[in-house]
Amino acid sequence: QIRKILAYSSTAHLGWMILVLQYNPSLTALALSVYLVMTSAAFLSLITNKATTLNTLATSAMKTPILTAVLPMTLLSLGGLPPLTGFLPKWFILQEMIKQGLPVIATFIAMSTLISLYFYLRLTYVMTLTTSPNNLAGTTPWRLPPQNLFRMLPPCLTLSAALLPLAPTFQALISL
Repeated sequence: QIRKILAYSSTAHLGWMILVLQYNPSLTALALSVYLVMTSAAFLSLITNKATTLNTLATSAMKTPILTAVLPMTLLSLGGLPPLTGFLPKWFILQEMIKQGLPVIATFIAMSTLISLYFYLRLTYVMTLTTSPNNLAGTTPWRLPPQNLFRMLPPCLTLSAALLPLAPTFQALISL
């Protein structure tokens, strides 16, 4: 169930935010806003693909190939992989924890991120490198435009993958 994986991830992200809340509330607001953008992109993508389990996620490439190509970037960003947007708040939180003299806690939370990253890598692997058994006998289903156009999906997908170059700007805003 993809819901369980995303629920665990939400709990982990909330832990990061609660940990830094007492030291830097504006950093917590930044982490929350980045998390909301990334989660919105992931949920809208999964809703568009009608993916609820790993098997339906594996067959989503036949329905929406472009979205299936972009969704792994969002998932890896949620996992906090360094060149993506999800790394930004974690990087700032780790800096804040070290600045406050808490390197052991910073190391512990950095290592706990590896668990989330493993599950997101598993989702990415299932979606891109495997094909689930399906009823289609070698034919591609009709690729009709979806009935519900999610207008927030393209900006959310873009922001969830490409916001890291604005890190100095965000750091300047946080330190005000």
